Amino acid sequence: MDELVRSAIAHWGPRFTTNGVTAADFARITAGIERWDDWCRVWSAEGATYESLGREALAEGRSRSAGEHLARAAVHHHFAKFVFVADPEQMRAAHARAVSCLTDALPHLDPPGRRLEIAFEGSHLVAVVRVPRGEGPHPVVLMLPGLDSAKEELGSTEQTFLDRGMATVTLDGPGQGEAEYALPLRGDWAPVAEVAWEAIGTQPDLDRDRLAVWGVSLGGYYAPRVAAALGDRVSACVSLAGPFNFGEHWSSLPQLTRDTLRVRSGSVDDEEARRRALELDLSEAAAHLVAPLLIVFGRQDRLIPWEDAVRMRDAVAGPVTLLLLEDGNHGCANVAPQHRPTTADWLAARLLGAPEPRIASYTAGATTDPTADLTTDLTAATKAG
Repeated sequence: MDELVRSAIAHWGPRFTTNGVTAADFARITAGIERWDDWCRVWSAEGATYESLGREALAEGRSRSAGEHLARAAVHHHFAKFVFVADPEQMRAAHARAVSCLTDALPHLDPPGRRLEIAFEGSHLVAVVRVPRGEGPHPVVLMLPGLDSAKEELGSTEQTFLDRGMATVTLDGPGQGEAEYALPLRGDWAPVAEVAWEAIGTQPDLDRDRLAVWGVSLGGYYAPRVAAALGDRVSACVSLAGPFNFGEHWSSLPQLTRDTLRVRSGSVDDEEARRRALELDLSEAAAHLVAPLLIVFGRQDRLIPWEDAVRMRDAVAGPVTLLLLEDGNHGCANVAPQHRPTTADWLAARLLGAPEPRIASYTAGATTDPTADLTTDLTAATKAG
């Protein structure tokens, strides 16, 4: 097994199995990949297996099974391409199948979904809208993927919000998913925030007066940028594993991550990519973030140091709660039950008036507060605005 394959497994393994790949499939698939050059091909072949099951179920009128199989196929095809930027043709072919599978799955999910295309700077962004059962309009969570994730990967997270009565709009922004080929990654998301706000307002079953923004990894940077841009139009914001300044960690990032940012930012080389990564900076925008903010971070994050969560907490203008999970990795995928229900309940408290979850300390799973040396008089989990 070459170093790039080992790196992908080490950094992202729990993410795969939390977001739709079974543990048995993950172990079997990765055990059969020795060279990074084979990664996309092998994962695509596995995606094709589930895709066939889904197409067969559709032909037989078994729509629920079809939706489940095709959504799982979309996840496999997505993980075939997620950081496979060395072979653009192979990557785009896998991505096209991921998009096709999810699109065909959407009407058969519970609850179903639909595509929403949003004009943006001469091109367009694509989102998936899913609405819970019952009479609307429903409060909505705008969901933002990271550098190498996309809307096809976030179905299991969507479900935690949908189950609590909140609609989801999962958006591929510039440099992400369907937008990554025409629109490069960018640090300023104020224009994206505005077009997303307008698009949500065109959907009669969505209540944009009750709007939250959620993001994971680099999406955990984008979500605060959107919330800062929209000001009091946002009711709550969640940043999961978001960097405060992505470029400051450039030298310690995995090579696969650096290569992916280089390609998705349209940079010609590693040094230009590093400069673009430095533009992913919350220093100025944080002062404009007035909505309640929940920061979720893993102490064992190998990509972004947990101290970035403390920097974000101390920089924003509004009230902020920090949930620092002692054993959490990047994105806390390895401890998802410790934060996903709490996050969904925290948003439901703000959008639906549901009971407030108690987040009793800065850390979960620790006997001492690892942020103590970085704080002064803050002794509880929440900083008041």
